[in-house]
Amino acid sequence: MMWFSEGPRWNWFLNEEEVITLKSRLYLVKTMDRRAGVKRCFELAEPQGIEGKRVFVKPNFNTVDEAPGSTHNDTLEEILNQLKERRPAALGLGDRSGPPPTEDVLAEKGIPELAARHGAELINFDDLPEEGWKAIGPEGNHWPEGFKVARPVTDADFLVWTPCLKTHQYGGVFTLSLKLAVGVVPKKGTDYMKQLHGSEHMRRMIAEINTQFQPDLIILDGVVAFVDGGPATGTRVDTGVFIAGTDRIAVDAVGLAVLKHAGTKPEIQDRGIFEQEQIARAVELGLGATGPDDIEIVTGDDESEALAVRLREIIVQG
Repeated sequence: MMWFSEGPRWNWFLNEEEVITLKSRLYLVKTMDRRAGVKRCFELAEPQGIEGKRVFVKPNFNTVDEAPGSTHNDTLEEILNQLKERRPAALGLGDRSGPPPTEDVLAEKGIPELAARHGAELINFDDLPEEGWKAIGPEGNHWPEGFKVARPVTDADFLVWTPCLKTHQYGGVFTLSLKLAVGVVPKKGTDYMKQLHGSEHMRRMIAEINTQFQPDLIILDGVVAFVDGGPATGTRVDTGVFIAGTDRIAVDAVGLAVLKHAGTKPEIQDRGIFEQEQIARAVELGLGATGPDDIEIVTGDDESEALAVRLREIIVQG
């Protein structure tokens, strides 16, 4: 199955006159059971447009560390189960790791076997040919020479995005749905990661990668969070939540509210959610919600609603 073509379906930078305010509906599930949480997210979100389409899943395989260091296999497997039930024409998943070699991370996590069980094509982005990357120029962004993005992500008919809930100790501050995009930029044979981590604009650059694609479904696994440290290891807290939606800004805003509710590091705890540079730049680029009033949290049970009430308060307070 060819996962890339000459025409990606999402490739633009918005200028200020083109920014659109969106009302973003998110679904929140309170649970410590990953498989049940994923299933409930699909039931609440009722994603359309999967049957007969090329569906691609982008996990968090940065390292092999225990979730939330990387996507939990139970979460990934249940996502694949739910997608298969909706009869896609093709199912794929892929990522690139770093600093560990992608091949080693995939093997140690048992991902080749997991993918094979579900008939999903596994793509190691490190092995993509030159035509498997879309080159983006530096105009309108903070990347000195522009950047490249993996075409299996930009060209999928239906893109599923699976972030974890965690802080980031190397300049990103937090790594949720916006930060997951770093994995679609190549590491092998480039100095993009050196450019990113050495720049004062790192958090803005993270947001800018996201202009090249639009997830059709985001499922954030927040069963366990890092409230300090990260992205591979950190201070663990059982937060027991899944967040689903299509808006990366809204998902990250609610995710940050969960971290604030749990008690996190000062860079998050003491700063307004929409003042965070990743989110502020994403708002400038028109990638989703522009403030608390644009976010609607939908739940399906009393326990989830009780948490949602508190999270709404935190988002409004900043």
